[in-house]
Amino acid sequence: MTEQEKRILSIIEKMTLDEKIAQLVQLAPPFFEGAANEGQITGPMAAIKVNKEVIRNSGSVLGTSGAREVIHIQRTHLKNNRLGIPLLFMADVIHGYRTIFPVPLAIGCSWDLELAEKSAEIAAKEASVSGVHVTFAPMVDLVRDPRWGRVVESTGEDPYLNSQFARAFVRGFQGTNLQNDFDRVAACVKHFAAYGAPEGGRDYNTVNMSERQLRESYLPAYKAAIDEGCEMVMTSFNTVDGIPATGNRWLMRDLLRDEWNFDGVLISDWGAVKEMIPHGVAEDEREAAYKAIQAGVDIEMMSACYVHHLKELVESGWVDETLIDEAVLRILRLKQKLGLFEHPYRGADEKREKEIILCEEHRQAARELATKSCVLLKNEGVLPLNRDKKIALIGPFAQSGDILGPWSCLGSKDEAIPLYDGFKMKVDPSLLLVAKGCDIETTTEKQWQEALDIAREADVIVLALGEHSDMSGEAGCRADIRLPRVQLELISELKQFNKPLIAVLFNGRPLDLHGVVDQVDAVLEAWYPGTEGGAAIADLLFGDANPSGKLTMSFPYSVGQIPVYYNCFNTGRPKDAPDAQERYVSQYLDIPNEPLFPFGFGLSYTTFSYSEVVLSSAYMTPDQPLSISVNVTNTGKVAGEEVVQLYVRDVAGEVVRPVKELKGFQKIFLQPGETKKVTFTLTEEQLRYYHSDLQFISDAGTFVVYVGPNSRDVTAHTFKLVK
Repeated sequence: MTEQEKRILSIIEKMTLDEKIAQLVQLAPPFFEGAANEGQITGPMAAIKVNKEVIRNSGSVLGTSGAREVIHIQRTHLKNNRLGIPLLFMADVIHGYRTIFPVPLAIGCSWDLELAEKSAEIAAKEASVSGVHVTFAPMVDLVRDPRWGRVVESTGEDPYLNSQFARAFVRGFQGTNLQNDFDRVAACVKHFAAYGAPEGGRDYNTVNMSERQLRESYLPAYKAAIDEGCEMVMTSFNTVDGIPATGNRWLMRDLLRDEWNFDGVLISDWGAVKEMIPHGVAEDEREAAYKAIQAGVDIEMMSACYVHHLKELVESGWVDETLIDEAVLRILRLKQKLGLFEHPYRGADEKREKEIILCEEHRQAARELATKSCVLLKNEGVLPLNRDKKIALIGPFAQSGDILGPWSCLGSKDEAIPLYDGFKMKVDPSLLLVAKGCDIETTTEKQWQEALDIAREADVIVLALGEHSDMSGEAGCRADIRLPRVQLELISELKQFNKPLIAVLFNGRPLDLHGVVDQVDAVLEAWYPGTEGGAAIADLLFGDANPSGKLTMSFPYSVGQIPVYYNCFNTGRPKDAPDAQERYVSQYLDIPNEPLFPFGFGLSYTTFSYSEVVLSSAYMTPDQPLSISVNVTNTGKVAGEEVVQLYVRDVAGEVVRPVKELKGFQKIFLQPGETKKVTFTLTEEQLRYYHSDLQFISDAGTFVVYVGPNSRDVTAHTFKLVK
């Protein structure tokens, strides 16, 4: 046993039961002495009835606003805490702290793991110098329903790709030495588990699936984050097999603790312990506290079931005090791992904070990632823009700073670069006209007329359209995922001028793009691109950067298809079978089965050709991997990046298998006329899946390997696995 472990155990031995229970409580800053808004306990916080002793012995703080406040709260707390146990400060640093990077769904579309890791590293540096110890990220929920607002926080619909990004984000946030590297923060993977599959795409709603599907599709990314060393896990709001995750003993103890050997801190989401009452699995707060502690939840966020009832549950024999001790031990170990006992203020530094926050280096990194996150969905030869032409920039996002997206921490719209400002960096101001045309959902006669007037004068029209940031994120669910009607009417009105029409979209989900893609000459999906968004988009539109983003979530043809995703099952009557009937197949009568834009899709200003795919053998064995190679050539006139994608299909499994599964990708840069050989290694382990008895094994037999620029446009070859 190390000296540090002995110290922690010694502290626990000295703690009273009340002090132990208080360690399991997380409260917002207004509860604490020394906070800037001390005592301003309103709204849902007012329902949390805790006394001064609980606050002085509590273990962690949710959300802070800078080094000065953190230092004040921590200093006051250490004076009042009998044993001198420091507080943990946690915050939602999702895609940046003050320098805001593109939203995670956009970062996923970069397919750039190094830049994703760098974005998390920068976010950690800014957060840590401002006093944050833990970030509630990464969010790795698999998503297949764009009606759900929180798809904006995920990296998409593929378990393999989500797992790769989960690892990258954890590495970026945590580094390799939390105890001594004060520029890093502990990561908390969320939302465990399957939060991304709510019925009807409605937040907090029921999730219902088999354990096999849970393991196959939804658990891998959480497991990847934990395997990378993620220090914390957050429970999800939803049910798993009929039991809310926060009180789900099988999920949290049997799977997370025992099977996966996770010994870090488990925290509930906001109020999730108490929410077991409306869920209908707890009659009152006492039962909710009992079920949460039995399930292994260490920290109760923003409700007080533990404080009000755990002591009585222990004293009456319902709860063994060792469960409390285990939770406290895990919390104190994290504080020790962060170096808080020796350095209670850790990285918080007001002077350094001013130097680091939003510095030029960080802004440049945000700009680079934003350029690689945008996806060119359509281009009928109108992009890049000609700098000598008169441009009309029209739309609610033309001059808006609302391009940071949900969960943008301390990011400021005033510090973001709007699209108009980005354009002004590229062209003579006399060639640039701007008008709003409409707000997000409404317009005025004056706005409308101004747009028509400048459109009439211009040579080319760029439309900056999309969703207000409140239309995405938590509780930002939409049944109609088209652009608001007034924006579609604006497109239709401007179409009459018969001038090149380009749409730039700012949104947090895949949209139904009817009324957009069929009306305009080019579509750039910009998502919410972050602080440097306007500059990055201007780089792309004027050809100073070449679009390279690829979708990691399918764009539906219609909301009626949802959920629509590339790695689906084939059914017994597939529409595209050689002997398919005209009617009695799995199809819609009024729309295609296929999405409007598939997973992996994205255009460039150049073109790429793929040679025939070459396999090293027609057979694979457990000891002999398969080598798969293809030559990719830049056949266009400008340099560009291509994401070469590898998919596999198991032709006949013990249970049905997806029509395609991503197994690898490589991002390559090619000059005009340049050819590169791309080689993938496919192993037997990558062909394993969960069988009906939940064994994770592969099947001997025939497989199809696909290589191409997206999940649709691929070349297929077969091989056999011999065991």
